[in-house]
Amino acid sequence: FFLSNLSVIDLCYSTVFAPRLLLSFLGQNKTISYSACLSQSFLFAVFITTEGFLLTAMAYDRYVAICRPLLYTTVMTKRVCTQLVVGSYAGGLLNSLTHTCGLLGLQFCGPNVIDHYFCDVPPLLELACSDTHRNKILVLVFSGVIVVFTLLLITVSYVLILSVILRIQSGDGRKKAFHTCTSHLIAITIFFGSAIFSYVQPSSSYSMGQEKVSSVFYTLVVPMLNPFIYSLRNKEVRNTVRSNFR
Repeated sequence: FFLSNLSVIDLCYSTVFAPRLLLSFLGQNKTISYSACLSQSFLFAVFITTEGFLLTAMAYDRYVAICRPLLYTTVMTKRVCTQLVVGSYAGGLLNSLTHTCGLLGLQFCGPNVIDHYFCDVPPLLELACSDTHRNKILVLVFSGVIVVFTLLLITVSYVLILSVILRIQSGDGRKKAFHTCTSHLIAITIFFGSAIFSYVQPSSSYSMGQEKVSSVFYTLVVPMLNPFIYSLRNKEVRNTVRSNFR
C-alpha cells in the first residue's frame, strides 16, 4: 500500500516538470507563463513534501513489523495506513500553500529568465523585485521543521529497530531483518540528503549552482531509482539480475 502511493507520488512530481523540460529541449518555445510557473511550483512542492512524510510513515511501518511483529495486523490496520497517507498529503498541501501564497504577494518586474530547469521557489525568489526576506525565512523554517521532524521520527524508529535486531540470536534472522530495511534506508538517504542541500541552508551560503545539482537527485534520480531499489527485495528480480551478470 505504501509502495503503491510512493510510486504514484514519484510519477506525479516528475510529470509536473519533466514534459515541460523536454519541450524546452526539443522545441523552439522555451518560455513558461506566470500562471503555469506558479502551478508547477505549487504541485511540485505538494508531491515532494508528501514523499518526505510518506517515507517517514514507512519507517514507522518497518518499526512495527520488526519490533512488534505479533501486533502488526492489529496496529497497522487499513484505516491507520490510510490515515498516514492522507496525513502525508495534507502536510504536503499545507507546506505548498504557504510558499505559493508567499509567491503571489511578490512583484516580478525585473529579469524574467529562471536560473533553473523548473519553477522552484528559491530561483523564483531571486527574480522578485520586492522584498523576499520573509519568503526566504519561510522556506528555511518550514523546510527545517519538516526535515527535523521527519528525520527525528525515522532515526528513533531505526534506533529501536537496530536494538531489536542486535538481540536476535539467529544470524539468518538478523540478515532477514536488515534486508527488510535496506531498500528504505537507501531511498531515505538519497531523498533527504539532496533535499537538505537544496533547502535547509542559510541564505548567506545559498548557491544556485549547488541547488540545481542537488535538485537533479530528488527530481530525476530518486523517482528513477525507487522502483529498482524496492524491486531488488523481490527474490525473482534478484535472481534475474544475477543471471544476467554471469
